[in-house]
Amino acid sequence: MAPLVAVIMAGGRGERFWPLSRRARPKQLLNLDGSRSLIQQAVERVLPLVDPQRVLVVTGREYVASIRAQLPELPEANILVEPAGRNTAACIGLAAVHLERTPGPWGSDPIMVVLPADHVVRDAEAFRRVMRAAAEAAETHALVTIGLWPTRPETGYGYIELGQPVGKALGYDVYQVQRFVEKPDLTLARRYVADGRHLWNSGMFVWRVRAIREALARHMPALHEGLERVARAWGRPDEGAVARSVFDGLESVSIDYGVLERAEGIVVIPADFGWDDAGSWPAFERLFAPDEAGNVVRGARHVGIDTSQCIVVVDGAQPKLVATLGVRDLVIVETEDVTLVCAKERAQDIRALLARLRSLGHQEYL
Repeated sequence: MAPLVAVIMAGGRGERFWPLSRRARPKQLLNLDGSRSLIQQAVERVLPLVDPQRVLVVTGREYVASIRAQLPELPEANILVEPAGRNTAACIGLAAVHLERTPGPWGSDPIMVVLPADHVVRDAEAFRRVMRAAAEAAETHALVTIGLWPTRPETGYGYIELGQPVGKALGYDVYQVQRFVEKPDLTLARRYVADGRHLWNSGMFVWRVRAIREALARHMPALHEGLERVARAWGRPDEGAVARSVFDGLESVSIDYGVLERAEGIVVIPADFGWDDAGSWPAFERLFAPDEAGNVVRGARHVGIDTSQCIVVVDGAQPKLVATLGVRDLVIVETEDVTLVCAKERAQDIRALLARLRSLGHQEYL
């Protein structure tokens, strides 16, 4: 098998965890469970698969110092800087070009295990077994994705519809992808959970460098040519200026939309390793045990009367008292300079609140 390289995408802002996550401290740098940050946990999970020399983190320039501080075990050169955030297609493409053009312990055409930096995985050993299976599948199938068996009708995730089985890899079933499905409404999500033919799209991918480079050249030629311009400028005095110019002109497109929904022969391995994308505040109800009234409380002293199904989070050196009376289904988050009170069913809409803050000129709170 070709050498493995773990490519960890760490450029997101995690805006739906505002006000805990900010522009200078995005979700992947947060310590949500009291142990290690999400990106530290992501690297920790892959180190039994690859040594630190073969872990590549792709992030924005503003996060480099924080990521280096959190991940001192990685070589500094393995923190790859995106000139501008342009979604996952550009992020993955930049990593692929780097691995193809930069000498390293990965050889000329390694297998990329592409992972988000900000997800939660409860069973790390099961996760590694699936990634080993996906790497084996990538030897014969160009593009491999990981799908998760759904445990609830989730409207915040994309789905993958299973096609025909095409074989096994290390004991795991491998299926053709029939199609990728956008985030459904609740009725459709319930149908997907019940039919046994749909998986959550995890945003985790495994493929050879050459395979994804060829797919980008075919389906996203403008991105491919832009990355070629960036690579040709490496080592020149104008390297930074060329990279910024190219990325400023790129369309922001996900790898799913730009490549996977257009390419043929995509395969998926169904899996279950306790995955959660922890995408918004209601995820706390899945990550932490509630009290007898269904409230999840983190970092706060909470006293409530007739209070149920609430999420209460305080971020500070000293726990604060949060007192509630006669409320339910709220998200209450307090930081040093912001207090958020939000109906839990509206937690996915926090980006609209941030847009309002920007329009009012309150950049200091972002």
